Amino acid sequence: MGSLSNEAVPGPGIRGPSPVERRILAGLSVAGVAARLWNSVMRQRLDLIVGLGNPGPKYALTRHNAGFWFADRLARLHDASFSQDKKLKGETTEISIAGHRIRLLKPQTYMNLSGQSVAAAIQYYKLAPEHVLVVYDEIDLPPGRAKLKFDGGHAGHNGIRNIIEHVGPGFWRLRIGVGHPGPGKRDEVIGHVLDRAPPEDEKLILETIGEAIELLPVFIEEGAERATNRLHTRKPVKA
Repeated sequence: MGSLSNEAVPGPGIRGPSPVERRILAGLSVAGVAARLWNSVMRQRLDLIVGLGNPGPKYALTRHNAGFWFADRLARLHDASFSQDKKLKGETTEISIAGHRIRLLKPQTYMNLSGQSVAAAIQYYKLAPEHVLVVYDEIDLPPGRAKLKFDGGHAGHNGIRNIIEHVGPGFWRLRIGVGHPGPGKRDEVIGHVLDRAPPEDEKLILETIGEAIELLPVFIEEGAERATNRLHTRKPVKA
């Protein structure tokens, strides 16, 4: 009697896959696994939203505080109020979006030390960094634009740089465009972000923040990929 094989034997008149077809099927299998893994990353839950900025009235209206503007507006929409939390080195509150409890944090460490507050919150609440969204100003995007991404470098933003130093790069970022001082004016960036935007630019920034907030339920219920696509394909608001 011949030996039995674990592989299925084609019946009469039915051929098995050729070597080329086997390679194609193997490739499809790997691609499917990769797609499922990417989907799992893109659909991470959201536990903490961090708005970056500098504390105090001196900085309240500056471009660099776009993250604070986002957090404040989100809290107001949900009738929530921030309170100081010394152990987290920031102001905190809680809201509910699409039935999910989400904590909001505004670090009070000043921008360049934001990582201290974010790391404290992640440790205290026992969160995974991939469940955190950090909102901040982006000079490489014009007012009226915003971008959502997961992971990556700091691109020269000192607040993000410090967060990466404390918790690593694996967190969500929502970059709110505040515009650049102009070509060849890299040395004017600090003054640019620490100054108030002209009224027409400020209006664009605030409208963009409002539109990004409206996409949070999409992010939570339908996944980050769909929210990202909607945010990146929307028509920029105009002054």
